Amino acid sequence: MDSAATDLSNGMLSESVDGLLSQDHGELCHRVLCLEKKVQQQEDEIVCLKSALADVIRRLGQVEASKAQSSVLPSKPSIRGTPTRRVEKSFTSPLDNAHITPNKRSTTPTQRSAASPRTSTSNKKWSSMSNSLDSSSFHRDGQISKPVEPKSSKPVEPKSSKPVELKRKISKSYEQENSGGRRGKKGSKARSRDPEWRSEEGYVKIYLRGRAINLYAPTSVENVDVASVADPPSEKLQLEWVYGYRGRDCRSNLYYLSTGEIIYFAAAAVVLHNVEENTQRHYLGHTDDVKCLAIHPDQVRVATGQVAGHDQKEGKRKAGKKDIPEADKDHWPHVRIWDTMNLNTLHVIGIGDFDKAVSCLSFSKLDGGNHLVVVDEANDHVMSVWDLSRAHPKKITETKSSTEPVLAAEFHPLEKGSIISCGKGQISFWTLEGGSLAKKTGIFDKHDKPKFVLCVAFAENGDVISGDSNGNIFIWPKGNNRISKAIEGVHEGGIFSLCVMKDGSVLSGGGKDKKVIQYDSSYTKTGVETEIPENYGGVRMLSQGKGGMILVGTTRNCILQGTVDLQLNPIVQGHMDELWGLASHPSQHQFLTSGSDKQVHMWDSMSRSVVWSKELSDPAHSCCFYHDASVVAIGTETGRWLVLDCETHEIVTSHTDGNEQIECVLYSPDGKYLALGSRDNHIYIYEVTEDGKKYSRIGRCTGHSSFVTHLDWSSDSVHLCSNSGDYEVLYWKVPACKQETSISAVRDTEWASGNCTLTFNAAGVWPEGADGTDVNNVCRSNNGKILASADDFGKVNLYKSPCCQPKAKKHIYNGHSSHVTNVSFLFDDSRLLSTGGRDMSIMQWQVV
Repeated sequence: MDSAATDLSNGMLSESVDGLLSQDHGELCHRVLCLEKKVQQQEDEIVCLKSALADVIRRLGQVEASKAQSSVLPSKPSIRGTPTRRVEKSFTSPLDNAHITPNKRSTTPTQRSAASPRTSTSNKKWSSMSNSLDSSSFHRDGQISKPVEPKSSKPVEPKSSKPVELKRKISKSYEQENSGGRRGKKGSKARSRDPEWRSEEGYVKIYLRGRAINLYAPTSVENVDVASVADPPSEKLQLEWVYGYRGRDCRSNLYYLSTGEIIYFAAAAVVLHNVEENTQRHYLGHTDDVKCLAIHPDQVRVATGQVAGHDQKEGKRKAGKKDIPEADKDHWPHVRIWDTMNLNTLHVIGIGDFDKAVSCLSFSKLDGGNHLVVVDEANDHVMSVWDLSRAHPKKITETKSSTEPVLAAEFHPLEKGSIISCGKGQISFWTLEGGSLAKKTGIFDKHDKPKFVLCVAFAENGDVISGDSNGNIFIWPKGNNRISKAIEGVHEGGIFSLCVMKDGSVLSGGGKDKKVIQYDSSYTKTGVETEIPENYGGVRMLSQGKGGMILVGTTRNCILQGTVDLQLNPIVQGHMDELWGLASHPSQHQFLTSGSDKQVHMWDSMSRSVVWSKELSDPAHSCCFYHDASVVAIGTETGRWLVLDCETHEIVTSHTDGNEQIECVLYSPDGKYLALGSRDNHIYIYEVTEDGKKYSRIGRCTGHSSFVTHLDWSSDSVHLCSNSGDYEVLYWKVPACKQETSISAVRDTEWASGNCTLTFNAAGVWPEGADGTDVNNVCRSNNGKILASADDFGKVNLYKSPCCQPKAKKHIYNGHSSHVTNVSFLFDDSRLLSTGGRDMSIMQWQVV
């Protein structure tokens, strides 16, 4: 058939949009993940070797300097064969990351490496240290690490000593300084890794991946008690709104409740959205991505299933419930049954029983919802049935359903004990009888067997209606596994959803052709149809709405509401790819987001809606408003950056600096400069004129040995602070674009923003044993009282500001399922905004 051939030719595109590709190759992805972990371990070892090499070169330099000094100053002779005196204060390698020169010490020039290649990573901004210093980058040109006391207990041998012995001593010293890393901290090793306050130099030393980082305090700070615990702030956060909907790769996830709310999920939050009152309630019991949703026949209870959480990447069935630590149970794949009236959790089932994720759920209909069928994403896609009539739900039976992906499993509403499942190349009819499941496979007879059976629905007479990837609708009579009627080629491409309306009519939704088509109760086209606008994507889910209205969830993570014969209006919009760019308007309750989907959205936090949108030609990664919000600068993943006019939404100017991702962009407080931190290790500085419309490059800040991650301007727009992927903290003079190497010139500087994660005022956001990638971003409130951080575990954290004590207490907030990529306070600090990476959601928190 033509439609089948067309669908096959576009198979890769269709599957990637539908989310089926990842399910079809789940085992392959798992193997790739294991290989990535091995590569990461090897990268860590390479970093250690580079640091060891730097240590060797540093010590050799000390030996040479000592020998030269003895030849110039005969009054201090060095006896041949006798080890030189231990140096009480010496310089560490550049990987110790505070490249500023204390006043009391002279420095030896060092050499920086050239721009290093971009690290490839699928889910984190800086997941490895492959952009660290090259072996040729150590010591010869001017930028030196901060002083630190060497921890080696043995003196350094003079140059005349045997190289093997010197190498052995240095290696042992390096092991003493850097062993432990992410290992448990015990005994003396634990003490050596604890944060330290160095009163003489005035800095707090913290450790990331076992490496020391010095964070210099203002001169007004005389002491920091690193052992004390700072209290959390009096302010707290309350989730007010979730922007987005997971329609890109999930199905059967949008319903209308008797309370007048629509229910759907995004990230780890289940949203109950009252469209008329423009309010939301949120169920936040899950710890990671919610994958499926089922409504109980009483319209009050809901079952939701989640994937394995951050602390348990894959559930293992062989473990058993008793083997799972109590603290880890919520991070295993499981199902939560909860009350939509008060949002209380009623039951948590399946901990230790499911693999990877829960993909399908359905309550029984004829017995009042006393049974629940669950399908997980194990290799055999195990189907289990649970008895909910007990005080503690019990599993009745389970069986291996298929080695291929299962996309839906539903209890038949008119046939007791009957379950219909569908998926890749299959539709199956199950019978629950005597505590076991019996299976009959659907027979397609003369009809072409589809690659995927994508959805099922039930007619008023008990017929099973299926939609498949060939665009066909098949009718399966009640109690029969053979096709009684076929409606072929009704859609170009797959049918992603079927919905039987209250009046008996049937709706079908196409993913590729974006059409919603209506049929009467005898499955004949009525001639009424509509097409979803291109910018909203294809149909993912159709559901009965209020009255005669329908709800349409789309593959571009939007929800539309309306009627088939009139108009469908958006009520929920969102991004559909990884999201990093976030900027708050400097004077209004608005904010802007930019993502890898090439979309830029301006949002209004009061109306909770999109003000305007713009599609770019390149994936976007970062953004920042000009001080009067007349324009906004946007950095892309290709090295190109552009400026948009906020009134006309047109591109004012466009530039390209390198071919690497623009990690961060930031205007100076006076509006005279724009700084762009690139993944090519450089910071590009532009002069801004004509009210943000004209840009002239005045220089490039060169000195980082890894990609630039964060930027902060001083309040007087004279200095710039930057962080990098290998934990460097550097300072720059603008417009000279030269590195500021004197700590006295910057330690008392007032900073206009608080974006850098590695500063004295943010030292407390790093958890014990952090590896340097755990905190993606921080943001200081405009009144300077609180500090928010976005971490890799799906959490938004709130601290007192400044947060300079390493063991600071915090308020922790769940909701995101992916790594939280960015946080930003609105101009009046009334709300905090957070963005999720792969969960593609935006969350708006009210500060209370």
